[in-house]
Amino acid sequence: MEKKVLVIGSLNMDLVIHMDKMPEKGETVLGKSLAYVPGGKGANQACALGKLGAKTAMLGCVGQDVFGKTQLENLKKNQVDISGIKQTEELPTGTAVISVDSTGDNNIIVVAGANQACDEAYLKSMEQMFEEFDYFVFQMEIPCEAVYYGIRKAKEKGKTVILNPAPAPREIPEEILRCIDYLTPNETELASLAGLSCINEETVREGAACLLKKGVKNVLVTLGEKGVYFAAEGEEKSYPARKVKAVDTTAAGDCFNGAFVTALAEGKTVSNAIAFANLASSIAVTRNGAQSSLPQREEVDALL
Repeated sequence: MEKKVLVIGSLNMDLVIHMDKMPEKGETVLGKSLAYVPGGKGANQACALGKLGAKTAMLGCVGQDVFGKTQLENLKKNQVDISGIKQTEELPTGTAVISVDSTGDNNIIVVAGANQACDEAYLKSMEQMFEEFDYFVFQMEIPCEAVYYGIRKAKEKGKTVILNPAPAPREIPEEILRCIDYLTPNETELASLAGLSCINEETVREGAACLLKKGVKNVLVTLGEKGVYFAAEGEEKSYPARKVKAVDTTAAGDCFNGAFVTALAEGKTVSNAIAFANLASSIAVTRNGAQSSLPQREEVDALL
């Protein structure tokens, strides 16, 4: 029987600005376009799961404003159960300002807003959800205390825990790392968590080994156009990315995470799940926006 996935994380409205080049310090550049796109790492990953056919629900918080309404409508349209999402009067929906240059590279500024209300008390009020779901997906755009509570609670219930440590904190307590079945940092996040001074093929391997030693079961390092490096105890493998022309890399990591967990929930092996997720994210980077760039299931299946 197909497993159920619960995503616990952030919901933002992304203000996406396209430009030829990123501004230097003190420089003004002209933007080419501005778009409002539902985003937030949690919502993006939930949306990716829903679009790819996983039985998905989400916990998180939005404001009682037009951005929150748009976010909820978009998740529901993409087959995500939103019944547990909290709407708060006190704070506006989270916002992210995303700059994208002509090569598809981006930088992002996030204002948490209502995501701050996705706290430990809220998760405790939704405790029944920890009984009903099989896979639990977390990121770091909600309060760390809530993330750590959720991870501990899910593991107490014998669930499979996936943490995308983005944005990466300076450190994650070892008692939390021991609860994580799959940790999915990118190169920058790996460097932060493992204390690496530079990133290359050798240090990626060293960083993953460091996290395994601290108790993580599996480490998947997303390397952009270089693909994915996977490490577990006594095992390591590199998975190349499909070659495409990137337009916007904003939600590539979120797409990868959603697709990876979709495949795991369907009973695929880790190796096949990584390959599936690589294909899904290769589609996402050829399109603009966050949730708007995420592929439908038939698009990924057509590449298999």
